[in-house]
Amino acid sequence: MMTEERVTIYTPDSSLRSPLKMIREMFADLAASRELSWRLAVRDICAHYRQAFLGILWAFIQPLANTLTWIFLSSSGIVVMRETVLPYTVYVFTGTMLWAILMDSMNSPLRQINAAKGMLSKLNFPREALIISGIYQALFNATIKIILLLGALLILGIYPGWSLLLFPFGVLSLVLIGTSIGLLILPVGMLYTDIGRALPLMMQFLMYVTPVVFPMPKEGWAANLFRINPLTPIILTTRDWLTNFPPEYLGYFVSVNIISILLLLIVWVIYRLSMPILIERMSS
Repeated sequence: MMTEERVTIYTPDSSLRSPLKMIREMFADLAASRELSWRLAVRDICAHYRQAFLGILWAFIQPLANTLTWIFLSSSGIVVMRETVLPYTVYVFTGTMLWAILMDSMNSPLRQINAAKGMLSKLNFPREALIISGIYQALFNATIKIILLLGALLILGIYPGWSLLLFPFGVLSLVLIGTSIGLLILPVGMLYTDIGRALPLMMQFLMYVTPVVFPMPKEGWAANLFRINPLTPIILTTRDWLTNFPPEYLGYFVSVNIISILLLLIVWVIYRLSMPILIERMSS
């Protein structure tokens, strides 16, 4: 039985002139990229950990080092922390692990495109495969962190309850938001390397106004800053589900996720439109 041959016609017209056609092509390319994205993810994960003596433990070591730093600062009195609902060790450990998942997802799109520069200029394939591959890798790294995190929580005397069933939704939210922001900055980040260098600095500041290592202030301008920060309900709700606490910001959590899905759809369109220009710049 003969299969119908797919013919692609390239024109200089912008895809925005035919929005419905563009949307159909976006989802068709997304479906076509499944196998390639999986192969790329497996290749990159194997290559990433093959040359490291400690292997997948590196996914755990950086958040652990941050946790030990903050525990030292708190216990020595250099930084005075307010009382937290959880033991501070558990509070900062879970916070830094969740933040690491967010950062990994956020860095993934720019890292994937930079690593595939040679392939992009020579081969025609669904560009979505690179983004999906990055999501697979972020989920793989997150799974390692979560397994080790659960083991550490049991050692520290924290026993998750039924809310652990909801915890994967929190992790998916972190990956969703991280990927959306990563795609948003991707076009500018490909043109100017300053973005890649400035992003860790900006995220470091943002971490300090998110309840990652500091508890929520009760009053003052800092309390307002924490409350309007859209990452606050994501970190708090995910941590509450992990440690069996009732989520205080569940409505805010749902609202942020709905906005993130809409943002992801918008930046996906921007990604499609900007990639031919970026590839041309990379090839010149």
